[in-house]
Amino acid sequence: MQMRELGGGLKVSKLGLGCMSISGAYGERLSQSDANDLLFAAYEKGITLFDTAEIYGPYLGEEMVGRAIAPFREKVVLATKFGFQIDPETGRANGLNSRPEHIREVVEASLRRLGTDSIDLLYQHRVDKDVPVEDVAGAVRDLIAAGKVRWFGMSEADPESIRRAHAVQPVAALQSEYSLWSRQIEAEVLPTIRELGIGLVPYSPLGRGFLTGTVQPGTLAADDFRANMPRFQTEAGQANLQLVQALADLASRKGCTSAQLALAWVLHQGEDVVPIPGTRRIERLGENVAASDLSLSTDDLALIERAVPVEQVVGDRY
Repeated sequence: MQMRELGGGLKVSKLGLGCMSISGAYGERLSQSDANDLLFAAYEKGITLFDTAEIYGPYLGEEMVGRAIAPFREKVVLATKFGFQIDPETGRANGLNSRPEHIREVVEASLRRLGTDSIDLLYQHRVDKDVPVEDVAGAVRDLIAAGKVRWFGMSEADPESIRRAHAVQPVAALQSEYSLWSRQIEAEVLPTIRELGIGLVPYSPLGRGFLTGTVQPGTLAADDFRANMPRFQTEAGQANLQLVQALADLASRKGCTSAQLALAWVLHQGEDVVPIPGTRRIERLGENVAASDLSLSTDDLALIERAVPVEQVVGDRY
C-alpha cells in the first residue's frame, strides 16, 4: 500500500484502521482471537496506522489492540486518545478532563494496557473548554520529551484551538468526522490545518456504515450506539437512503461497491488525508483496502458529489 505523510514527518499507510468497533460500539464485541486475526490481516494488507482510545470499552479497546498488534508492534503506528473523565463505577464518560495531571495518568494507564513503551500518536479526544489548550499541548510536549509519546494529535477541534495548541507543540494530525455526508470541516478547519502543515485523519469515512447501503433505518440493535443518532432514525434514515441509492447506482457503473466509491472520494481529497474506516469483518477490510487503488477523475468526483449533496442529508451528526 502507498504511504502518505501527515504532519511532523509522520508517515503512515494511505489507509488506516479504526478499532472502535472491535470492543463493542456497534453491537457485540469481537473475541480477542477474532480481533487478532482482523488486525493481522490489516497489517498483511499494508495498513500501518491502528487507531484506538481509552474510552473504547472503556479500556477494553486498548487492551485488545495492544494484544493484537504485539507481534508487529514496532512496524506500525499506534494511536490512542485521552480527554474524557471516565466514572470508575459505571465505566461511562462523565464529561471531559484534559487537565495536565490527568493526561499524565491516562498515558501511563494506556501504555500498560497497550503493552508498549511509547504511544506513536496521542490525540486529545475532544477540546476541553475548562482547560487552556496551551496547557494540554504543554503536557503532551513534556510526554514527547520523556519518550512516552512521539506525535501530538487533536480530534474534532476548532481552528482557534488548533492554532493555539500548535504554537506550543506542533500538531501532526487532526482527526475529524469527514465523509460524503459530513463535510463541515471544509469551510474553516481544513484550510487551517493545511496552512499549518497538519494532516487529516477522517473517522467514519463511510458515514458509520450508512453509505455502504448495508444499514437499514430502524433495524439497529439496542446496544448499537448509532440507533440513537438523528441520521439513523427511521424518517431521516429513509430520506438519506435515497442518497445512498444514487451512490450505489454510480458505483455499479464504476464497477465497484458503494463503500469503495465513498471511501475513494475521501482518499481523493488530498495527499494529506488518511481515512481510518473501521470494520469487524476481514472481507470488509479487503473491500476497503481495494478502494485505495480506485482512481477517480475530476468528472467522477463531481458526479459523486451531485449524487450525495451534503445539503440534502437529513439529521444532525449527533
